[in-house]
Amino acid sequence: MKRMTRPARRLTAAALAAVAGGTLAACGQSAQAAGGDELVFAAVPAEASSTLEQSFEPIVELLSQATGKDVVFQNVTDYASVIEGQRAGKIDIASYGPFSYVIAREAGVPVDPVVASVDEEGATPAYYSVAYALPDSGITDLADARGKRVCFVDRASTSGFLAPLEGLAAAGVTQGDYSEVLAGSHDASVLSLTSGQCDVAFTHSDMLATLERTGQLSSDAVTQVWRSSPLPEDPIVVNRETLDDATREAVVTALREQANKPALVAAGICASEEECTLPEETGWGYTPVDDADYDAVRRICDVTKAEACS
Repeated sequence: MKRMTRPARRLTAAALAAVAGGTLAACGQSAQAAGGDELVFAAVPAEASSTLEQSFEPIVELLSQATGKDVVFQNVTDYASVIEGQRAGKIDIASYGPFSYVIAREAGVPVDPVVASVDEEGATPAYYSVAYALPDSGITDLADARGKRVCFVDRASTSGFLAPLEGLAAAGVTQGDYSEVLAGSHDASVLSLTSGQCDVAFTHSDMLATLERTGQLSSDAVTQVWRSSPLPEDPIVVNRETLDDATREAVVTALREQANKPALVAAGICASEEECTLPEETGWGYTPVDDADYDAVRRICDVTKAEACS
């Protein structure tokens, strides 16, 4: 993907600010940026806000212990709110989707990726975009999405929008061939399929397990009709302009060395590895990443020429 020119960066920033404005007004300035004892942690909306906050509780507690500061989880309404919250200095630490991270980075938001989740120690952080249809729909692959209602998550979502565009294009289906529905979160995309609001739904590869675990859906209620190539996992990033050097170092060290189930149990944050629930059904914990790990997302932008990429 071509690097954005300065005018393009300004245009992207203005567009994102317009989308995010209502949410940001309620956040206030990051207390860390103002020299206080509070850090703000936010995550792109993958599922219901209460469930999302619950899944990040061990990480929030870890960062609180590591920094000696109160870490407040900030619920946001959409991907743009996280991006613009970090640009405005209102969010110190955030969990992004890979594409929303690339959008933020390319638009000049001062963020650095620190870690991404893995199911086993030493594994490469990767996941998939998947598409579901109802078992009796007659839809068996993405070519069958032509003329149908298709649920996406958000235009800044990797597995919920960008990778699906690549998959659809490979199947000969362009954006004018279907009716687009933006569900807003990964769980909402799948649940919109089962409630009849769309015929095909895209989400990330762990979402069905989450919906089954939380009793919202049985795994046989939908049928997988497509899976993408491996995608780089969601990064947790730090805002290098709102965190002082000592706090940033404490956050990075904690995430890279202790944000895993064995270490969280040893720290007394989780009672046991079996009971230690991390976001998106993560099996082990988090491993270090850097910006180059997200070049795969930039490649998909090159292939799809998606408007959201520029």
